[in-house]
Amino acid sequence: MRLPRKVARVTDALPARRLLLVHAHPDDEVTGTGATMAHYVAAGAHVTLVTCTLGEEGEIHVPELAQLEAKQADQLGGYRLVELSRACAALGVTDHRFLGGPGRYRDSGMMGLPTNEHPRAFWQADLDEAADQLLEIIKEIQPQVMITYDENGFYGHPDHIQAHRVAMRAAELAGDAGPEKIYWTAMPLSVLKEGMEAFRELDDNPFADVEKVEDLPFGHTDDEIAARMDGTDHYDQKVAAMRAHATQIPDNSWLYGIAGDFGGEFMGVEYFLLAKGERGPGEGPNNWESDLFSGVKTI
Repeated sequence: MRLPRKVARVTDALPARRLLLVHAHPDDEVTGTGATMAHYVAAGAHVTLVTCTLGEEGEIHVPELAQLEAKQADQLGGYRLVELSRACAALGVTDHRFLGGPGRYRDSGMMGLPTNEHPRAFWQADLDEAADQLLEIIKEIQPQVMITYDENGFYGHPDHIQAHRVAMRAAELAGDAGPEKIYWTAMPLSVLKEGMEAFRELDDNPFADVEKVEDLPFGHTDDEIAARMDGTDHYDQKVAAMRAHATQIPDNSWLYGIAGDFGGEFMGVEYFLLAKGERGPGEGPNNWESDLFSGVKTI
């Protein structure tokens, strides 16, 4: 009698450590998690990026491409798809998907705008339907760690909030087969305070109208932060990925001011809250994790 052939699991062909990131628009992956992504790619982990929209409602900082905006040709989304591909290449990420396929969900624009009501706006997406699409990716990749935003989408954008809801719902549906640890992007108030002082002399100061750091729509106390990822070795990759998103990040952006004046000290270090799972061993004065897979069983 012939024995049944053993069918290999998809994950048998993948590295032991698998990281899934769920972001709202092209370029979101770079600003808050670019160094972390590059770090884990270089360390041999499998990094999967899921982007929920094409970013059709974004501003355009390249004058010769202004006609691509939503009110004119409405072709910005297709252009940003190419920018995202270039950014992923800069970070070394080879596994990138759009939730439901490219164009399934549309950029909703800022909170309260009429674009929130577009029938394809991600803000209007059926939660379970969108979560089911992400669940299929979770079943395929079986990531031990997932990164997304907090309940406020870090700063209140409706698509960021929806990305949080979808990611958390998909993890709930996955049950024990879902990610063991879930992190939310974050920024310590202590770092923001340092930033306010450092940027005070910059012409393009992002904190110019902020009197105190507690007035910002984001920021957490040091004891709330669980992980500090030092990706300063990949600072150049992060900057290259930012430059790939030229329509969204102008050449005179304060982000490049940081890059020029402070280098990897600010650009290469990223912080996270732990939303699910056990906190692993930490280090430094705050006992922050330096590895998102700390304490995770890898198979």
